[in-house]
Amino acid sequence: MGHNHSHHHHHHDHRDVKGRNLLISIFLNILITVAQVIGGIISGSLSLLSDALHNFSDVLSLIISYVANRFAKKKASFKRTFGYKRAEIIAAFVNAATLLVVAVYLVYEAILRFISPQEIETGLVIWLAILAILANGFSVLLLRKSSRENMNMRSAYLHLITDMSASVAVLVGGLLMKYFGWFWVDSLLTILIAVYLIIMGTGLLRSSFRVLMLFTPEDVDLKEIRNSISTHSEIKNVHHMHIWQLNEQETHLEAHIDFHRDITLSEFDAILNDVETILSDQYGINHVNIQPEYQKDDPKDIIVQD
Repeated sequence: MGHNHSHHHHHHDHRDVKGRNLLISIFLNILITVAQVIGGIISGSLSLLSDALHNFSDVLSLIISYVANRFAKKKASFKRTFGYKRAEIIAAFVNAATLLVVAVYLVYEAILRFISPQEIETGLVIWLAILAILANGFSVLLLRKSSRENMNMRSAYLHLITDMSASVAVLVGGLLMKYFGWFWVDSLLTILIAVYLIIMGTGLLRSSFRVLMLFTPEDVDLKEIRNSISTHSEIKNVHHMHIWQLNEQETHLEAHIDFHRDITLSEFDAILNDVETILSDQYGINHVNIQPEYQKDDPKDIIVQD
């Protein structure tokens, strides 16, 4: 059985920067939450209290992301041969699910507020909203870069972006209430934020679910890969294929390859090298596991249910 690893190691300092940025964001969000709870109680602002609750859900999601980030760094062992590489995908899934729950709750709150607008002590609301925008804006900038390449960081980043938008809504609402008495603006902005959240959260939930369920990655075409490998003169048939992602950096392929003749082991190694190069260069598959066969009596379908 041929097996190959061509690892793409990310430097540890990159990982540590992610962890540090998450920690800073956690502390900033705890600070905002406490300030908003106190401010909400003093001013009687429901929007501030619901924003505080929202921020608290953020603190929890950031803690989940942080713990997953720490776990993902743990080394593989005899009992855990893949280490904890899936931890960040699970965190992304949990956080995406909570994003959707928060979004539905925001809509509910907004409708209630729409029906019965409340008089609010606007001065305090405006200042606390500005504090929240600054703190969340800083956190968003910290996580922005790593959110592009990592699902877990993207889920944390989305929580923070929503939070910042919610605080902007609170600020705009506070200003419009203070100068124009337009109490309905608060509700309208909240619903818009919730809709954005549902769209982003659904996408993240779907992509993390696909990885957890070992589905074939969306940008990979099994038949096309089979055809690419089958162009090799010695290969008769490629079957029993599985392609899945361990996490966003690692894509695995396993397959049975039927050969025209009874080749030697050294010939197989040379062919395996060719196959690995095609898979790595054209499809970004970096873990390949091939079972060589010659006149073996087994199903030759591209997909075989184990």
